[in-house]
Amino acid sequence: MRKKIFSLLIVLFFLGLIVSPVFAQDYSFSVTSETVTVTITTDGTATIDYAYSFNNNAGAHPIDYVDVGMPANSAYSLSNITADVDGKAITDIQNSQYVSGVALGLGGNAIPAAGSGTVHCQVTEVTNILYPGTAKESEPYASFQFSPNWFDAKYASGATNVTVTIILPDQNGNETRFYPPNNWPGAAGPQAGFTQKNLVFYRWQATNANAYTKYTFGASFPARLVPAGTIVQPPSFDFGAWISQNSTCLCIGFFVLLFLVPSLYASLWGNRKRKMQYLPPKISIEGHGIKRGLTAIEAAILMEQPMDKILTMILFSVVKKNAAKVITRDPLKIEAVTPQPEGLQAYETDFIKAFQSPLPVGQRQALQNMMIAVVQSVAEKMKGFSLKETVAYYQDIIKRAWDEVEAAGTPDVKSQKYDEYMGWTMLDHDYDDHTRRVFGSGPVFLPLWWGNYDPGYHPASLTGGGAAPAVSTGSIGGGRSSLPTLPGGSFAASIVNGVQGFSAGVIGDVTGFTGGITSKTNPVPVTTSSSYHGGGGGGHCACACACAGCACACAGGGR
Repeated sequence: MRKKIFSLLIVLFFLGLIVSPVFAQDYSFSVTSETVTVTITTDGTATIDYAYSFNNNAGAHPIDYVDVGMPANSAYSLSNITADVDGKAITDIQNSQYVSGVALGLGGNAIPAAGSGTVHCQVTEVTNILYPGTAKESEPYASFQFSPNWFDAKYASGATNVTVTIILPDQNGNETRFYPPNNWPGAAGPQAGFTQKNLVFYRWQATNANAYTKYTFGASFPARLVPAGTIVQPPSFDFGAWISQNSTCLCIGFFVLLFLVPSLYASLWGNRKRKMQYLPPKISIEGHGIKRGLTAIEAAILMEQPMDKILTMILFSVVKKNAAKVITRDPLKIEAVTPQPEGLQAYETDFIKAFQSPLPVGQRQALQNMMIAVVQSVAEKMKGFSLKETVAYYQDIIKRAWDEVEAAGTPDVKSQKYDEYMGWTMLDHDYDDHTRRVFGSGPVFLPLWWGNYDPGYHPASLTGGGAAPAVSTGSIGGGRSSLPTLPGGSFAASIVNGVQGFSAGVIGDVTGFTGGITSKTNPVPVTTSSSYHGGGGGGHCACACACAGCACACAGGGR
């Protein structure tokens, strides 16, 4: 009898060795795709939307709970959370014991071993997520950072196709900023655009991301777009007490600043310069051959000429084509000529339409949209062509244009050539001085269209006495007319003043105007140091985490 009991115990022991791993099974899965959307609404709250596609590994514990961390310091209500797995509603939603967030109980729809499923969760009316921005702006900004939920690397493995979208309460788009993401394996610059509701969005996407790494994203926008009370204010600061407590540190800091100020200045200057670089990066991808047939305006874009100069070139272009005329120079007002001539470029038509807005702010916005379209059009035309070779080609055209002007033997022919090639000669970086050198104190015969550009044009007062040789678009004959003249220097000054007039009266700060274009065509990264970071993890460490950080326990897709 004892032998039988002993034999039975041995059998049970070995069965235990076989069966025990079944009871010891743990969570083990991969997340094939993760889609996260954070929407900042006009009431200053956030809506956070997650969609995870899980592949549970063979022999693993069923994914019966998914713990989703919530932004640190934020406030939310369980009643504002909805979730589902493969479209089947999840009704077991409670505060998690493992993360600072919520637990989604999948119940009878748990994802079994070797199975797959998609878990979707949306949380609305999340508060305390916005903080004051500290970047130097023309007005107060609201900013935030967000780290999507991640899982413990002990349980999650493999690559994940991660898409993170931030939607902001801005229908303009020129004033929003984004922060380059931390730890992100994809491009720092996001895709930017407008939603169907005409709200600005930034979107990052990477197929080589994973579900167990903390990635941090962020953005900022004018604080006036949300109620003031929704922006969390930093604690008050007793400056006097701080000074008395840190006098020694201040002395050391003074000497440190002696070394930091030069580098800080260089950094600020570099940021300003970067905002002027509006060409999309893809244009710089080397192609082959020269892209011929660009207009002078398009060539100016390719050379990244200053925006105020390009706009002045377009102004001269529409005036020369008798499509518009200047009514006043200060403030600049132009009027469309009816009927419009045929063959206008799209940017010329848009330019004229921009000035139909009665307010400078509307004109500025329309001109920015026009320039964004031109930059994007040039980028499209440059596909497959060499930027370096193409720029060199148009620089040679500029040189040859000046050569023809300089080779003209008489003032009237020189003026004719100057008018003919005016769009190209304006691309010369030394345009002002070059014009003065070519004409000196000699006369420039004003073209017939000049009256449409200069409202104060009075032929009698400008004519340099006596009759002037006729200027035409063809060969110069023996006929004479009373075309007025200006000294070369005065004519050049008039063109330069036109550029300055655009800066002062229409577009305002050139850097700010160009920055609004660059933010769409070649987004400028904004450092995360420009936003306020509160305690506990960066303003509102929106770390929906799982044991990987933020002092929370492991979620791992279950418990």
